[in-house]
Amino acid sequence: MISAKDNDLIKQVSALMTSAKRRRESASFPAEGVRLCLDGVQSGARPLCFLYTDQARQKYSEEFALISSASRRCEQVSEAVFRKISDTQTPQGFLCVFEALDKNHKSYKIEKKGRYAALETIQDPSNMGTILRTAEALGADGVILSDDCCDIMSPKVVRGSMGAVFRVPVVIVSDFTGFIAGLTRDGIHTYASTPREAEDISLLSFEEGGVMLIGNEGNGLRSETIDACSKSVRINMKGRAESLNAAAAAAILLYRLMS
Repeated sequence: MISAKDNDLIKQVSALMTSAKRRRESASFPAEGVRLCLDGVQSGARPLCFLYTDQARQKYSEEFALISSASRRCEQVSEAVFRKISDTQTPQGFLCVFEALDKNHKSYKIEKKGRYAALETIQDPSNMGTILRTAEALGADGVILSDDCCDIMSPKVVRGSMGAVFRVPVVIVSDFTGFIAGLTRDGIHTYASTPREAEDISLLSFEEGGVMLIGNEGNGLRSETIDACSKSVRINMKGRAESLNAAAAAAILLYRLMS
């Protein structure tokens, strides 16, 4: 059992919990909690390392058996050490480090009549996690991200997505505007969500599918990205509200796209 907080493995895991740079460099990311660890394994992701407490092993014996059998390395840690690496108030005593998920857009095909969310410069991990969870719940075919979005492998995104990060196809592109322009040229419907000079989304039909774009929490979509889309759409709001939270807007926009 690992009981020393300055153990090399514990230091490595602690760094993965807090540093996007370390996650990129090591091509790995942590997932904490019984459900997330199990979701990862059942989705085909193999843990590089599985950390657990004895109390958790006894409490979740069936889940322990499944996760440990799929893991390359298993280490029991003390309760004190687990609290050190955990970023939750009530740790469950399970944490897996998974290999980074392949998000290379060159190996990913956008289907012409598929239905996708495309996110530009989303910065809040809570919003990102919620949008991924919503995309899965509504049956989206995938999510396209600009490479300046927040790290989708951060603990807050993984937890907020409720495991959707393991299951929803996600592609990250460096030239987001150029990628969207290419889809538009290929005849795929691309919809820029914006409150200005746009069509009411409730009046449109989405029988041909398409890509729904949601922009940064503060600034929305870049003007050049809007210009690259085949159509601009808006959510018709009443009262004095001028805008919606990015995750709330995404839920409404994707619901309409899927209907």
